Amino acid sequence: MGDRLERFAAACWLLATAMLLSAPAGAESYDPLVLAASGAPRILDTSIHDGSREIPLRLYLPARLAAPAPIVLFSHGLGGSREGNAYCGRHWAGRGYVAVFLQHPGSDTSVWQGVPPEQRMEAMRDAANVSNFTKRASDVVAVLDALERWHAANSKHELSGKLDLSRIGMSGHSFGAVTTQALSGQRAALIGDRFSDARIKAALPMSPSKPRRGSAEDAFGSVKIPWLLMTGTHDGARIGGQTAASRLEVFPALPRGNKYELVLDGAEHSAFTDRALPGDQKPRNPNHHRAILALSTAFWDAYLRSDAAARAWLAGAGARGVLEAKDRWQMK
Repeated sequence: MGDRLERFAAACWLLATAMLLSAPAGAESYDPLVLAASGAPRILDTSIHDGSREIPLRLYLPARLAAPAPIVLFSHGLGGSREGNAYCGRHWAGRGYVAVFLQHPGSDTSVWQGVPPEQRMEAMRDAANVSNFTKRASDVVAVLDALERWHAANSKHELSGKLDLSRIGMSGHSFGAVTTQALSGQRAALIGDRFSDARIKAALPMSPSKPRRGSAEDAFGSVKIPWLLMTGTHDGARIGGQTAASRLEVFPALPRGNKYELVLDGAEHSAFTDRALPGDQKPRNPNHHRAILALSTAFWDAYLRSDAAARAWLAGAGARGVLEAKDRWQMK
């Protein structure tokens, strides 16, 4: 009996040793919430022109930007602006990313500003149309083209030579998630994936949407790049017809391989934004933003920086460690 116990203990020790040796270097100490010690990110407000259309941008830049940096684009929700989700922009820039926050004319704050309060909801519904979606997709392409011009060696832009155009991710909330999905591989009925842009290497839709026409499997079954979906158990919306349940139909329809889903317990639609929205029913949970920042950063590190420690963190106890007991986290 004693010999068998000793052999069993020895086998366990060998297995544990093998696991430690095979673990990515630094996996134990990886922490996506720790910011660089080089100082606070800089904010650069600018705009580009795409024909007659002016697209405002807010860039969150790392305090020190010496080597070419990976890029994350962010598309705001209906009625939002480039100033939204600042907590994400500051954190991602603090981790060394150039975070580019777009503002989409026609589905931004201009939709409701100056409109009597009792008419704002109708104005917002009117702006959630196919024409504005198409313009949003074109905005993203125009911004990607602008980043290439800014990075060029003969450019006089301050970002000349400082952008890693081979490592671009995209995120967005609500209508911005719809925009992100379309640019990163979702197929639409009749038109396929014509909005997809191969320059985007990873995508993070917050409050994702299933397609209005066709099946989720047809829409998402051929997505090739890594996706991280973020939603909540109370993530409904008064515009667009999406419910907390419908948002959960996206993840099962995605193919296997580098796909993730976070479902925050008690999170409403506004949980992913900077502040509460009119009509919210539940108190905001401060840990939601902490979880969003940790998981999003680890996702960018894993798939825009090829960081093995970040991938191990996402797959291991690290991700669960920033979540609360009823939050749901899965991958495939």
